[in-house]
Amino acid sequence: MNPPPRILAIAGSDSSGGAGIQADLKTIAMLGGYGMTAITAITAQNTLGVQAVEMLGEDMVIAQIESCLVDIGSDGVKIGMLGSAKTARSVAGRLAECGSPIVFDPVMIATSGATLADADTIAAFTELMDIAALVTPNLPELAALTGMPLGSVEEIGAAANELAERHDVAVLAKGGHGEGARVTDILLVPGGEAIVFDDVRLPGGHTHGTGCTLSSAIATLLGHGQPLPNAVRLARRFVRAAIENAPGFGNGNGPLGHQAVRNPA
Repeated sequence: MNPPPRILAIAGSDSSGGAGIQADLKTIAMLGGYGMTAITAITAQNTLGVQAVEMLGEDMVIAQIESCLVDIGSDGVKIGMLGSAKTARSVAGRLAECGSPIVFDPVMIATSGATLADADTIAAFTELMDIAALVTPNLPELAALTGMPLGSVEEIGAAANELAERHDVAVLAKGGHGEGARVTDILLVPGGEAIVFDDVRLPGGHTHGTGCTLSSAIATLLGHGQPLPNAVRLARRFVRAAIENAPGFGNGNGPLGHQAVRNPA
């Protein structure tokens, strides 16, 4: 039997289990990967919002990464919340030659509205996008990274293309923050044709951790050897199934039902 793909998740901890490292580990496990972590921040949060955040220093973040990579190694890396510009630059420097596909989710604002990255940290995202295989911004993040209008599918595609060409990286522009009865995501690979994924928007408000889940799912599927478009397709299917099977916990934006998803294919 082949060993599972080794997936390193670099992100913050969500005490309520819905997002961050906790969502990453659930996703990696359900998709047959071996999860490892480098925790960048500890948050006190629940379905109602983020109550407190304590950042870990960049030296500790790098030490966690180093411990995993020098001993176990990796077949894929997911990067989420980083917490500071120093940490972002240090992570980019350490991973530049890691040899594994890197999926970077440029986390800026939590679903609850809490700010998770300041202007200096967002500026440092440039170095991470330069080494990533895929960047997965939602629409507010794409707007912040490009400064371009996103009022139509065509404008979203143009912004994704600009980001892809600027950093020579594939971009998955996530349309979940858009309006309307459908959700449209656009995958843009430099020099390639845009691939559009379009689905009916699922009802209900239990979507806490969707971005974390999607990025870690793609990283795991890439670790399995899936080509990027197929990894994105299967990861989106996994996320949608997890939303459909949400357990209904909490009084706000509740967590997904990762454990109920058996096979996204």
